[in-house]
Amino acid sequence: MAGHSQFSNIMHRKGAQDAKRSKIFTKLIREITVAARSGLPDPEMNPRLRAAVQAARAANMPKDNVARAVKRATASGEGDNYEEIRYEGYGPGGVCLIVEALTDNRNRTASEVRAAFTKFGGNLGETGSVSYQFDRVGSIAYPIEVADTDAMFEAAVEAGADDVESHEDGHDIICAAEDLHEVAKALEKQFGEPKTARLNWRPQNTIPLDEQGASTLFKLLEALDDSDDVQQVSANFEVSDEIMATLSE
Repeated sequence: MAGHSQFSNIMHRKGAQDAKRSKIFTKLIREITVAARSGLPDPEMNPRLRAAVQAARAANMPKDNVARAVKRATASGEGDNYEEIRYEGYGPGGVCLIVEALTDNRNRTASEVRAAFTKFGGNLGETGSVSYQFDRVGSIAYPIEVADTDAMFEAAVEAGADDVESHEDGHDIICAAEDLHEVAKALEKQFGEPKTARLNWRPQNTIPLDEQGASTLFKLLEALDDSDDVQQVSANFEVSDEIMATLSE
């Protein structure tokens, strides 16, 4: 998501991701657990698990942690059972938000998500209230240094991708949701493992925000990110470079 990647860039520049390493690992372990239980425990045969393991490597999670998570998930009767839940709503400036969570307690997660929306001027809607304004797509991310813009675009199109968005922080390759695994495999042969390869919600249109609106929205996104249950947030906003520079200070 163009908007949410802007938020992620700000958090990275402030060093917030390093401070939240344990929280990031908690989220990744949940995704590995659910992925391993949803199919075979072999990443080569289970696209979702492969994507989860790749994300864990990108976050520098120790291999032993990954192996234990897979083993625990596949051991009969062991580990927590997580349920996938999606919340939809509106944030400051009318920005549409889709919140995806993995939880073992629906009431706790709903309470945390609702509290975050309420605190920062948003409101939750019914399922389907905003998702019609997004497309479900496959999203693959590579660091900027793996290839120049033209080389990445040519390779992505050859692999079957629909679009490539290159910026100073990397390359975002977009493909049809059902083609994610095959496109990711093709690109991996040329550029190595991606930072992430996952299903995502891509906004059909974006809403421009002023500095106040962007600042409040980023606080909402950060509050959602603070929840162990929230795995991913997609939003349809955009912020000018000038405002981004101010907020990044």
